[in-house]
Amino acid sequence: MSWLVFGGTGFVGSAVVDGVARTGIAVGSQRAPRCTTTAATPEALVAEALRADPALLADLTALMEGHDVVVNAAGSATPSATGDSDLLGANALLPLVLARAADAAGVRRFIHLSSAAVQGRTPMLDETPSVRPFSAYSRSKALAELALAELPVRASLTVILRPTSVQGRGRPTTLALARFAGSPLASVAAPGTSPSPITSVDALADLVLSVGSHQGPVPRIILQPWEGLSVRSVLQAAGGRPRELPAVACRAAVRVGYALSALLRGRLDGQVRRVELMWFGQDQVPGWCSEQGLTPVPQVHDLLVAARHA
Repeated sequence: MSWLVFGGTGFVGSAVVDGVARTGIAVGSQRAPRCTTTAATPEALVAEALRADPALLADLTALMEGHDVVVNAAGSATPSATGDSDLLGANALLPLVLARAADAAGVRRFIHLSSAAVQGRTPMLDETPSVRPFSAYSRSKALAELALAELPVRASLTVILRPTSVQGRGRPTTLALARFAGSPLASVAAPGTSPSPITSVDALADLVLSVGSHQGPVPRIILQPWEGLSVRSVLQAAGGRPRELPAVACRAAVRVGYALSALLRGRLDGQVRRVELMWFGQDQVPGWCSEQGLTPVPQVHDLLVAARHA
């Protein structure tokens, strides 16, 4: 087999490249082209992708020829980003352009890394096409998912992976989590046993490898499996001793936070959502990976323990 990873020098992409290379599979890394768009609907986005520069498509197709699996790990990974043309271009238009080129190149499987954030505040993350984005970032990711479903390419080509909250060694957000865990603000909504969607980049890389190498059919959407931590155990692993707050008070605070953010045109949605996830976490279905016995080995607990000593 031969793999090509777009965005292979980034946080997730480099983990995927390293994970694939360790198996002995030939893998290359490619910088993604820069795209911009103001398309705000799946239909408009598909239309723009179909009008993409023929020279660009030809170049991308040539790069992908001879590869069995192409992974899109590129894009903007800033949850607090504003919904400008660069964000939409990187997270919404680029995946469609790459999918078109992958189809033309005869690639067996095109894996697009989306985000579980597309389902927003839904009580149970799943692998359905249902999306409930709540921020500019999650809307850009959701727009790509909806548009990929309408793009005229081979039905079996595209697989959408939905990572949850991905942490990694040396990642600023992971180090910030460890610092926060040791602060007086670290807290959970009683009883603190809710599942946390915190996961590790190495487990995500293992998942990408399993999906790309799977010889049978795979579903169109795959959710990254839960790594077994609760909202309390996440903070404890990172070195904290979280306080337990009344769940009723926490829910009231979240409602006030979103109401204030609405007055500011959603500018605080990302911050309020992070607090909500810290308190209440988010449950998820076992999903296809569990059914197939492909659940990656949990690694996030040890990662958080190491982060508190970094």
